[in-house]
This record gives sequence, C-alpha cells and structure tokens, in this order.
Amino acid sequence: MRDVAVIGVGMNRWGELWNVAIRDLLAESVLKALDDAGIDSVEAMYIGCMTSGLFTDQEHLGAIGPDYSGICPVPGTRVESACASGGAAFRAAYMHVASGTADIVMAAGVEKMTDVDGGGATFALATAADQEYEVYNGITFPGLYAMMANHHMNKYGTTRDQLAQVSVKNHANGYNNELAQFRMKVTLDQVKNSVMVADPMTLLDCSPITDGSAAVILCSLDKAKEITRKRVVKVVGSGHASDTIQLAQRDDLSYLKSTELAAKQALDMAGKKITDIDFAEVHDCFSIAEIMVIEALGIAKVGKGGPATMDGVTAIDGMFPVNPSGGLKSKGHPVGATGVAQIVELTEQIRGDLDKNRQLKKANIGLAQNMGGSGASSVVHILEGV
Repeated sequence: MRDVAVIGVGMNRWGELWNVAIRDLLAESVLKALDDAGIDSVEAMYIGCMTSGLFTDQEHLGAIGPDYSGICPVPGTRVESACASGGAAFRAAYMHVASGTADIVMAAGVEKMTDVDGGGATFALATAADQEYEVYNGITFPGLYAMMANHHMNKYGTTRDQLAQVSVKNHANGYNNELAQFRMKVTLDQVKNSVMVADPMTLLDCSPITDGSAAVILCSLDKAKEITRKRVVKVVGSGHASDTIQLAQRDDLSYLKSTELAAKQALDMAGKKITDIDFAEVHDCFSIAEIMVIEALGIAKVGKGGPATMDGVTAIDGMFPVNPSGGLKSKGHPVGATGVAQIVELTEQIRGDLDKNRQLKKANIGLAQNMGGSGASSVVHILEGV
C-alpha cells in the first residue's frame, strides 16, 4: 500500500443554519478544501452522512456532492456508519488512494439536522440504536449514555463534577474556535444545574443538534510533496472495529471495546504507542463518552478518566490535550460531518495554521476517534507531520 497524505481541508461555520440547504453546506466545505489544496478537482469523492433522508428527504448524496460542487463527472459514494460516517468516509478515501486506484480523493461529511423538529431529530438519531430491542422499548441516546454514565459512576466512583468538567473544558476550547456552534464558556454549576435530560446528564452534558459540513483531500505522499506548499500531513495509522449494537449484550456497559480495538489497529499500523501521540480529537457526544473514550484509548487508566479530566490531564495545556477544537459539545455535532471535521482539526494543528489561542505548543502527531451509536462502531486515525 502507498503512503497517503492530507493536502487540503475545508469546513464551514457550524450551527442552526436555517437558510442553507444540505447541498450548499456540502459544496461550501468541498470548495474550501479544493482551494486549500490549490487544485480544482479530485478523482473520487466519499461523503459521510448518517441519515439525510430522514433529516431533509434527500438521499443520493453520492451524486449531490460532485454535482453541486461543480466537479462532475467525478464518482461520488455516500458512506454510512451512524455518527462514525465521517470517519468511515475518510477511511474509504484513504484506502482508495493507498491501493493505488487513484492519486487524489476527497472525503467529505455533512448533516442538515434542523429541518425537522426535536421529535423528528430524536427519531432519526435513534435509528443508530437497535430498533427492536432498544428503540421499540422507548430508549433514546441520552438514555443509553445515561445508563453508561450511571454504571461508570457506580463501578469506579466517577463523580458528577468529573462528568461536568468535560463540558467545562470543551466549551473553554470551543470559545476560541470561530467555526464552533456554541462559543461560550460554562461553569461546573451551570452544567449541573441546566435542564435534566437523562439522569445524571443535563442539557450541557449533551452535544447539540447541528447543521454543518467538512471536507479533506487525500493524496499519495509522493504527489503531495509535488502539489502542496504547506506542511505535508501523513496518514500513518487507520483502524476500524465494531461491537454489539445492543448495549445489553456487551461484556462491560461502560467500556468501549470497539474504540480500544480500532485504536490498537491504528497504533500498530503507525508503529506507535499512545504515549507517542501529542493530542486527540475524540467523540464526546455526551460528557461520559469522552471519559470512556480516553480510557479505551489508554490516555487514562480504566476507571480513572474522570479524575484525569478533573486534574487537567486533557486540558488544552495539559499532558495530553483532548478536543482542542471544542469537541462535539461546543463545536457541534452534525453527525455525518463530525469524523471529517476531526481530521480538519488534526491537520490544521499539525500544520500550525491556527491562532495562538487555539494552536497547541506540541502538535506533531494527532489522533482522531469517531464512533457511531453507543460505540457499536469506531474509527481511529493517526496523522503525523513530515
């Protein structure tokens, strides 16, 4: 397999974008990525999107993407893996280039979630859970993650303040991200006293409903060195694993086995240990999710993710910064775009493109972890500057 690099990234401002259609959201990030790479077309395109049919009545994004981005007849393919759709699209594009089938391929992600009401959004998102054994019986994703949180708290002594600190940290990071949906700092008390959603999690423990898109361009490493004048960012590791879709069938209710296995694949491929990684973007769809993810990745010991967060290990100036972008919690979570946006953040951090308030002091090797549902699928990538 050939070495592969990221040569272009693009992302729009995320939020409740009432007057922008899904096709225009997608085209905006695609054109920004092309401009960033200094090229005008690609050889293929993969589009991560969870459920545009339920959110916007629009399927066939494999055609919509190239059409409204002005790059027809480039072949387009939609990729779906629930909230891991963006990460899976990036992996598909990576494999396409690594195999030698094409030299330059785009991975994009998009979701337009505000064209339906809250009930419609809840229904659409619930399709990522087990319909017969979970959703039919009334569970929602806040409910699933609330069960995971309660299990973690009872088993390891994780506290309510430790959960809330994830939101406090990520909002502090997102405050400096001009593309984030919620650029506001919050306190522990504000998180804990916001509207209860599913005990113990309140509104400020939950990621929002978001419209947005992101795009990245991948290229063979040799060709990347010819094309780009910016720092080359190499994809050194890629991993993908799944777990039971039903939470009740797992060995441990509050451990993300799919993330552990996907990370092991990516780290082994990269020839690295987790201690070699400088920073990470992870899937903090709920505050408990980030705690479980950093344990599965090995950033914190199992059961110690809460204390590690409270002690500042994962802060932007900590030993292992996590979600310097603001994460899903502050930046937003247009589910099909999230995994691609994580790659955008890794690339810009590694290239040193960000303002001083956002730029990490050490950002040569970054890890992105994107997962679907309650962790039934997980995709991990490792990028390194060369």
